Amino acid sequence: MAAPGRQRRASTILSRGVRWIKKSQTKKVWKKPVRRYLKLIHKQFGTFKDSHELQCRFWQRPSPLALQNLVCRPVGRNFSSGRSFVRRSGGVHTSIFQRDFKPDNVFVYPPKLSLDFQRVAVLPLATMSPRSDLADGCEALAPVLWDQLVKTHRFEVVSVSAEKLRSRTGQAAWTGTEVLPPDFLAFLRREYGCDGVLFAELTAYNAYAPLAVGWRFKLVDARTGQIIWAADELFDAARPTIARSACHFEKRQAADALPAESGWAVLNSPRRFGGYSAAALLDTLPDR
Repeated sequence: MAAPGRQRRASTILSRGVRWIKKSQTKKVWKKPVRRYLKLIHKQFGTFKDSHELQCRFWQRPSPLALQNLVCRPVGRNFSSGRSFVRRSGGVHTSIFQRDFKPDNVFVYPPKLSLDFQRVAVLPLATMSPRSDLADGCEALAPVLWDQLVKTHRFEVVSVSAEKLRSRTGQAAWTGTEVLPPDFLAFLRREYGCDGVLFAELTAYNAYAPLAVGWRFKLVDARTGQIIWAADELFDAARPTIARSACHFEKRQAADALPAESGWAVLNSPRRFGGYSAAALLDTLPDR
């Protein structure tokens, strides 16, 4: 946490910036002064990712209320020391300058799919843990994952039935971390005419707020056995960046819904939050 002197300085800078924004409603003098004051806030607290993002956002002319919610504001006084203290504004939308959450625990090679990579066989959603909550999560999120896979438009997807897998390999689901049978990929190629195989595993599932969903994906070339794409990420709604990104995703999916309703629904519905998390991770698939 910043020192009290720096906190008071940031509060002063913030109030000056608000006055300049209000003045800009009638006079075209807002750009340079506000940029100067917000750069000072950036220096104090490191709110912005980089100066380029800071300069680009200024052309949107943020409102005084948005500027007040930007970083920190005084919320009281420490009577033992006589100093004001500040805190970061809470809620999902902490800053109008912050970006959506981007999964980074991803492996992609090559960066683009080949032209002859057209069909992918999707194995049943699996979990290695015997916990009942993960089994319930697989049952609830399997159709959600399928819907998001279809929406990617990267390739044609075909579903592999659990019964056929059990009769052929002795297991109804595979996560991709086990030792596969020698002719496993060849069998899937013969049965489904696929170019690739997608292993999907549910690693975490919490159906009560704060919601949490963990995915582990692995896309394998069925002809060579090479891993084309792998991703492993935990989406926890308790993290503000993930909660904000989920609300943005829900608003894009339901443009006619009220923002408050859509934001509440995605943070309290396991299926909707699972849809957001799957879409965010599948968005890192290689481009076509």
